[in-house]
Amino acid sequence: MAQEPLNPGDEAEPGTPGSGEDVCPVCDGSGTNDGAKCEACGGTGKVVQGIGGG
Repeated sequence: MAQEPLNPGDEAEPGTPGSGEDVCPVCDGSGTNDGAKCEACGGTGKVVQGIGGG
């Protein structure tokens, strides 16, 4: 099963324990930044980030 490539804003691959999907902080979930595709999330409006803390 092939994984999609990570976007620059992703901290981990989808499904990685201790990670979760969140709204892209660069484009606020719109998928665009200054009228162009957001480079941080690849235009999806979502990034995979570490969750929890310790």
